Amino acid sequence: MKTIPTKINKYNVYNAGNRLLGMGDEVTLPSFEASSETVSGAGVLGEFDDPTVGYFSNMEQEIPFRVLDQEAVDMLDQTKAVQLELRGGQQTTNSVGDIEFRPMRVVVRGRMAGFDPGKVKAGNGMETSVKLTILYILIELEDKPMVELDKINEVFKIRGVDVLAKIKEMC
Repeated sequence: MKTIPTKINKYNVYNAGNRLLGMGDEVTLPSFEASSETVSGAGVLGEFDDPTVGYFSNMEQEIPFRVLDQEAVDMLDQTKAVQLELRGGQQTTNSVGDIEFRPMRVVVRGRMAGFDPGKVKAGNGMETSVKLTILYILIELEDKPMVELDKINEVFKIRGVDVLAKIKEMC
């Protein structure tokens, strides 16, 4: 039965298995921007960008907190990688109109690249945030891997298939 994804019903973020309680209301996932070179010259009409398969520019993830607290400060040690796991429930509507749910999970590992302690105003959150440089990301839908990128261990998989398998055999 087909389902139409409609929204994230609920989510939580965990740091090394411990639920982060002081999180802000939304987390923007990192963008994948392929590293590429522009190809031009004889035999080419104009130019085009040619991606280097498996290579991506620096990826960043901002982690928002309502207020400055120990959970945010614990991420600041640049000698230690931070491993966050975002677990959410996607709400869907099936072909007869029933609402169904399916799991979504995103795992990121990275190091602190920036810290904004926020602002202080009575009766308001501080809008504290920690920015991570992402070294690893795994995105799963319905407990199946969709995208896995491990910049340090040379892994780039789409739906569990190693996109770099052929090039690894050659090198």
